[in-house]
Parts: sequence; C-alpha cells; structure tokens
Amino acid sequence: LNSLPENIYYLSPDTEEVQEAVENGDLPLAAARAQKALDKFKNTKLAIAITGESGSGKSSLVNAIRGIDHTHDKAAPVGVVETTMEPTKYTYPNNPNIEIWDLPGIGTTKFRAEKYVKKMQFESYDFFIIVSDTRFRENDAKLALEIQKIKKNFYFIRSKIDDGLRAAERTQRNFNKDQTLQTIKDDCIKNLKKLKVECPKVFLVSSFDLHLYDFKAFYDTLKEELPEKQSKTPFSWDCKISQICLVCL
Repeated sequence: LNSLPENIYYLSPDTEEVQEAVENGDLPLAAARAQKALDKFKNTKLAIAITGESGSGKSSLVNAIRGIDHTHDKAAPVGVVETTMEPTKYTYPNNPNIEIWDLPGIGTTKFRAEKYVKKMQFESYDFFIIVSDTRFRENDAKLALEIQKIKKNFYFIRSKIDDGLRAAERTQRNFNKDQTLQTIKDDCIKNLKKLKVECPKVFLVSSFDLHLYDFKAFYDTLKEELPEKQSKTPFSWDCKISQICLVCL
C-alpha cells in the first residue's frame, strides 16, 4: 500500500473501502481493493470540451492546461484566424485519461450556431468551458442554453482580461480597476441569469499574471465541482498544474 500514489487517498466509495480494510487490519483485502480502484481509474476518462467563438483563446487554453508552449510540436495550433477545423483531442501529458477537446469556434461560416451543437456532439463530453474574450454575446448564450439542456456543467471564462482593462483605462474618465473587473463579471452573470442559469460560474483570467484576477477561484471551483464521473476517479489537480492551467492568451 505504501507504493500507491498519494492522490488515491481521497474519500471516494472505492478508497473508503480501501481505508476500511486497512483500519480492520486486513491488508490483503486492502491491497485487492486498491488494485481494483487503480484498474477502474485506468479505464475511466474525463472529457473536457473547450468551446466559444473563433479567436477567443480556446486553443491557448488547451495548451495552458497541458502545460506546453505554443511552439511545441504537440501544441494545439494558435493563430489570428480559425485554426481548429474539427474537434481535436489532446491528453494531459501525465494522465492520458484526461481528454481535453479543442472545439472549432462557433459562429464561423463553417460552423453556424444553429448546427454547431449537433455537429460537435455535446452529449459526449463530461463538462464544458465556454471561453470569450469580449462582452457576453449571442453565441455565448446559445452555448450556455444548449449545455443546460443536456444537464452538463459549464464554466464561463472571460479571457484576455488585461486587454479589457487597458481599453477601459483609455476610455473611462475615472478609471477604477477593481470596479471595472466587477462590472465585467456582473455583466456576464446578469446575462447568464437571464437564461435561467442558476448560480452561474464566471471567471476573469489572464495569461500574464496567473496570481491575479480569478485564477485561483477557478482552480478551486474545478476541484470542488467536477462532474460525478470525475469525482469517482482518483485524480487530483496538483500544484504544478494549478500554476499553468485555466489561462487564456
């Protein structure tokens, strides 16, 4: 048992059984249950879909989650035009069970909003991250509504928040950084609530200052609220991942 990875010790039904056997002094049973949990882990996948409009920073987020540079030969292509033409699967380097799907941008000439959800097969993903680099748009609303219909969780990411702040500073007479950030978030939340989204999760993130804005809050929320399928998997977002993920360029 000492050879088991540290992150298996969380209170899921599987590991509770392991702990119970250890406490009862039945080490062979504990070892058998631990092996069963590990086998289950190896066969359990988590599919995370990154969606949003073209150019919002979806592919940059995929690379950031995976902890690789855009110039890496296995990086998701990033560019000034739409570079993702088909749903593309990437796996986290140290855990192939975690699938990160980079979806094409909604609303382009090839992926009209009215057919987007069907083409992208939303039912096949466990949860979603909607990425937007501007104020809440019609396509964002359509994505949120469709995800709600299939009863999946999603988080709304306002990316490139540094650009938003710089624009506000140039145009506002009495610029206040904290007030501007709150206004941006409140606008997103208000629009999601209009769509009957209960307790919408909105996060403002930047690739330049990971310790600022909502980086940590987003990270903590993902740990706590991953779908049921993930919560039964002995996987943890370690400190190394928390320093590089949830970032949009």
